[in-house]
Amino acid sequence: MTEQELLVDCLGRLNRTQITYYLTGSMASNYWGIPRTTHDLDFVIQLPPSAVSKIVSAFSPEYFMDEVSVRAAYQPPHQFNAIDTRSSLKVDFWLPKPAPFDRVMLSRRVRVTLFGEAAWITTAEDSILHKLVWNKITPSERQLADAAGVTAVQARKLDLAYLKKWGEVLGITPELNRLLSGEIRPKST
Repeated sequence: MTEQELLVDCLGRLNRTQITYYLTGSMASNYWGIPRTTHDLDFVIQLPPSAVSKIVSAFSPEYFMDEVSVRAAYQPPHQFNAIDTRSSLKVDFWLPKPAPFDRVMLSRRVRVTLFGEAAWITTAEDSILHKLVWNKITPSERQLADAAGVTAVQARKLDLAYLKKWGEVLGITPELNRLLSGEIRPKST
């Protein structure tokens, strides 16, 4: 199973559960920006405790998803995963934190079509901000290059006021300014 097939399979399963979700991380920055090879598949899901068994059964038996680990995700780091038993590829699921930015990202998600499957995905602006936040936590040229790729492709469509507002709130204004000025550029392929 390829990463693309895995993505389509996961989207179909999530759509059928009707659990609120959005695609984030490298797959989202690939959609909005300059695609690169990635093995990361990250979803943020709004999962009430009453829906835990629903998501576990939606991914069974083709995925290993431990119900105890899913229930543990209500505590930091608010994350669990599923392993595709056919390919051994991993899918990460994150529960939204109660922080204002996490709530706003969820409310701003947009519906798109990816490889023929309906999908909820983070906005281009939120993808940029999220990459810069992760870079602040764990500095990485890859995070910066992904953010620069989205900025380059979406340049004229970006809501700059929104980016600057949240850049200030999230403490990433210097990196955001470097990104918007073109000082941080997409990685050449």
